[in-house]
Amino acid sequence: MEAVLSEGSEAPDFQLPGTTTDPTDDAVRRHRLVDALEDGPVVLSFYLFDFHPACTDHMCSLHDLAWVDLEEDVTVFGVSTDKSFSHGAFAEREGLAFTLLSDSDGTVAETYDVLYDEFRDHKRVSKRSVFVIDTDRTVRYAWATDDPSEQPDWGPVRETLATLGGDF
Repeated sequence: MEAVLSEGSEAPDFQLPGTTTDPTDDAVRRHRLVDALEDGPVVLSFYLFDFHPACTDHMCSLHDLAWVDLEEDVTVFGVSTDKSFSHGAFAEREGLAFTLLSDSDGTVAETYDVLYDEFRDHKRVSKRSVFVIDTDRTVRYAWATDDPSEQPDWGPVRETLATLGGDF
């Protein structure tokens, strides 16, 4: 499935509570897309649930991409409708070194057109999807799936970031 918020679209701004990248810091902070874009492009990766095996694979595969860790100008946000405290426990257990955001009512996923109204008796759940957003808030890469077991191909994400001037 192709994401409805297509490449070339303006990425909707948002402000969401989320984890920090320091596992010893249990504070919940607010994160805005436009603030992150001041430092460089953003990889926005929506997933369904903390601790779900397919979502663990998704988030851990994103974490394992050394090129994201090495490139300081790229901000990575994982986004789901789970709460920040669940995100904190999930990030700590899996050793995730990027911020997880809580879109608890699904509003942001809805603006990106990647929201299940209902998924296995859970209301308003994010679909697995990935967006690369440049510093002008333009969506440069968009991918989404209706199959929750399907994993993203990170190659096109890397290629898109390279076109934005990154050394990947």
